[in-house]
Amino acid sequence: MTIVIADITMSLDGYVTGAGAGPGRGLGDAEELHTWVTERDEVDTEILRGATAASGAVIMGRGLYDVVDGPGGWTAEMGYGAQEAGTPPFFVVTRAAPAESRLVRELGLRVTFTDSLPSAIERAGAVAGDGAVVLMGGGELIGRALEAGLVDELRLHLAPLVLGGGTPLFRPGTRRHYRQRQALPSSNACHLVYERITSSTPGT
Repeated sequence: MTIVIADITMSLDGYVTGAGAGPGRGLGDAEELHTWVTERDEVDTEILRGATAASGAVIMGRGLYDVVDGPGGWTAEMGYGAQEAGTPPFFVVTRAAPAESRLVRELGLRVTFTDSLPSAIERAGAVAGDGAVVLMGGGELIGRALEAGLVDELRLHLAPLVLGGGTPLFRPGTRRHYRQRQALPSSNACHLVYERITSSTPGT
């Protein structure tokens, strides 16, 4: 059975973007969050390579899609997994698909638009093969997935940065139990992996 992995970078105080994030502004006042990707050391490189290799299909929300598809977004040199950007198919959760996609037109990515997260997970799972379905963000999408218990494995890249505000990852009231499987520090982040513990107790 295909597993669903949520993979996202987070500040020490729980934010996945800074203030003012959006198309043309990326993560807003928080570009340092992804230093582990842009200035990666050997540990970061292996983490990124492994995550890309494990991705059978990737899901993102419309807000993140608009950022990576817009000005200053993904290029052939910098995208999902860098040079391997075109490997997995992408599914975007949105109620209204855009008229055109720069990611498709210029980068040749396979992008499908769907109107709900459960539908995106189902469709992504059907084409993921031996790989995982990866939720890459944004924070609102992953927050909803965590709240609904749709995530089997949570991968956090904890940046040594306190933002003081922005987009929080965890939604108020969400309660889930996880088993820690990895805590691997690099010079830029601590890479954490948690596996969800299934339980018959409501809310866990």
